[in-house]
Amino acid sequence: MPKKTRQSRFSPEVRERAVRLVQDHGSQWAAIRSIAEKIGSSTQMLRSWVQQAERDAGQRPGIDTVYDRTSCIAPIASRYATLG
Repeated sequence: MPKKTRQSRFSPEVRERAVRLVQDHGSQWAAIRSIAEKIGSSTQMLRSWVQQAERDAGQRPGIDTVYDRTSCIAPIASRYATLG
C-alpha cells in the first residue's frame, strides 16, 4: 500500500510568495510576523520556509531541499542493488 503523505495547508505558490515578501522587506522579523499573521501561519513555520529558501539559494549553510530528498533514497537503493 502506498504511503500517504501529509498534505500541506499552504500551496507551493503561497510559500514562495510569502518567502519573497519577507526577503524583499527591510526587517526580516517584522515581515515574518506580519506576513505569517496575514496568511494564517505560525511565525516559526514561515521562518523555516525563509531559512530553507536561503539554504536552497546558497545564502545559508546547510542541506538544500533537492539533496535532502535524494539523500534518503540513496541508502535504500544501494541496499536493493546488493541483493540482486
